[in-house]
Amino acid sequence: MASPEGNRPPIRAGLSDYKGRSVIRLDFPYDKAIIKEIKAIRGHQWSITHKCWYVPDTGDNRRRYGVSDFEQSPNLVKEGVPAVQYQTVCQSLLERMREKIILRALSPHTLKSYMNHIKVYLAEVGKTGNPIEMTKTDIEKYLLKRQEKHLTSESEQNCHINSIKFLYEQVLGCERMLFYITRPEKPLQLPKVLGEHELERMFRSVANLKHKAILITAFSCGLRVSEVTRLRVRDIDMERLQVFIERSKGKKDRYVMLSPVLRDVLTSYITIYKRGPHEYLFEGQDSGKPYGTRSAQIIFNRAVKEAGIHKDVTFHALRHSFATHLLEKGVDIKYIKDLLGHFDIKTTERYLHVAREKLVVIQSPLDYLDTNI
Repeated sequence: MASPEGNRPPIRAGLSDYKGRSVIRLDFPYDKAIIKEIKAIRGHQWSITHKCWYVPDTGDNRRRYGVSDFEQSPNLVKEGVPAVQYQTVCQSLLERMREKIILRALSPHTLKSYMNHIKVYLAEVGKTGNPIEMTKTDIEKYLLKRQEKHLTSESEQNCHINSIKFLYEQVLGCERMLFYITRPEKPLQLPKVLGEHELERMFRSVANLKHKAILITAFSCGLRVSEVTRLRVRDIDMERLQVFIERSKGKKDRYVMLSPVLRDVLTSYITIYKRGPHEYLFEGQDSGKPYGTRSAQIIFNRAVKEAGIHKDVTFHALRHSFATHLLEKGVDIKYIKDLLGHFDIKTTERYLHVAREKLVVIQSPLDYLDTNI
């Protein structure tokens, strides 16, 4: 049931079946504004027989018209699934899972990701049984069916498994029932790196001093995009030439060096920037709020295009380039590990595969052939 704001009449919304599929049925007194809104929804249908509108049963439409994420369509109820009990159980599990994630002080990103994945899981397994009674074998069958149907990436599969694992082990207190569950093997993906001339072209292509400072800071300090946008003015130690990275990934603090070149760039930026940063080094449109990570990524993408770089790279390439260039300059990989804030040196060692210092002295077999082919 949903009642739109304003003077519009209330809309009665509920799940129904239309031509063998689950839809949201909308009943309301005639109102042009509501009809216009419905017609803007892809897949809308007018039923002449029932004198009502139908829209597809999607998460967005459920939220738009106030239908619970776990309300079941009538065809499921007819098959004997205890809809009311199922909805109560799932809502309780979701609330407990959210509370447990917050109590564990996991990141907002983890909270959002786990909750989205577990909603999908509960909605699916609840069609045939009680989620609490699922066994390890049942879960493996579910994962197999899901992968055959959707063909998701390795990282997406692992995230889905991690959310299910958290539900049963952390929320329901089960033994490590999913510890030995089969997981997809992660591919060995080498970091994508920008060369020195590419970086120079990219930095020169950015006219806005604030935008330039964001990109140069990310590269000079080897920072993730979230770390750049969360930097505070107090984290920059101009005298000791250090940058303090607070509670980065894994809730780990670290220090990185402040390049004299970066110091000059930041000094110019702070001096010239009209509003001037107060708390965060790079503030968004709202004073006192950090610059948006998405906005920083857009700046990077635009700079790459303007510099004529055709590599398929993301903002994270600045961090990869920082590590690879240090390795090529002879810096010990153990120091690079600490600068990047890695827990395991194996994570850092993948940069050994892209450092070119060893490759440039190895001749290709082609070089030994007669070039007059």
